[in-house]
Amino acid sequence: MSISIENKVALVTGANRGIGKATVESFLKHGAKKVYLAVRNPESTQVLEARYGDRVVTMQADVSDTASIKHLAEFAQDVDVVVNNAGILKAASPLDENAEEALTLEFDVNVFGLLRVTKAFADILVANRGALVQLNSVASIKNFPDLSTYSASKAAAYSLTQGLYWKLKDQGVTVISVHPGPILTDMAAEAGFEEGDSVTAVSEGIVTALKTGEFHLFPDATAKQFETAYTSFADSMVMADFSK
Repeated sequence: MSISIENKVALVTGANRGIGKATVESFLKHGAKKVYLAVRNPESTQVLEARYGDRVVTMQADVSDTASIKHLAEFAQDVDVVVNNAGILKAASPLDENAEEALTLEFDVNVFGLLRVTKAFADILVANRGALVQLNSVASIKNFPDLSTYSASKAAAYSLTQGLYWKLKDQGVTVISVHPGPILTDMAAEAGFEEGDSVTAVSEGIVTALKTGEFHLFPDATAKQFETAYTSFADSMVMADFSK
């Protein structure tokens, strides 16, 4: 299944910076009618509001708060495309003293946040024959020792994204799992990455993936190296329908 962003209504969590902000801009560039900016701090979207006027609508929302996400879905009934971009990274290896704390925080946002968003918006996306885009990571298919808890949370989110693909595909909903490598964002800088591709590699990749309807998106140079190694397994296992 495929969907063009032109004349569609989208919602992006974590829309105020990094990949989220770039996704908003790419969607509007390619003709989106309106984009809801779902952020914890409404004041953080002033630049986007000044630039795009009534084509963007800021909504206070926190993916770690179920009531907040339910309220968001009650307001944004016209959404065609939901981009679950909000995420958190706490650098921790399995042996670090803060490993349990980091894993708890990352699971609450990166994993349970995905569940909260998709459960709130599933019926809307089915009714509108829309799309769900989940920001995962190359860390979802390869654990990086000093980012082990983050990798574990993204692996869990990726597994859930696969389940959502199979549950929603026959109901007309496109589901896309995005797996960036190091991207030049504040989060990457906090994790110690000094080099990486631009956020637009991801945002423009999402626009293209929506058109093609491909489940996996490996948008940047590093990610494409993972794609080369992973494609055979993905084709024969992840995308195989074992229910038949």
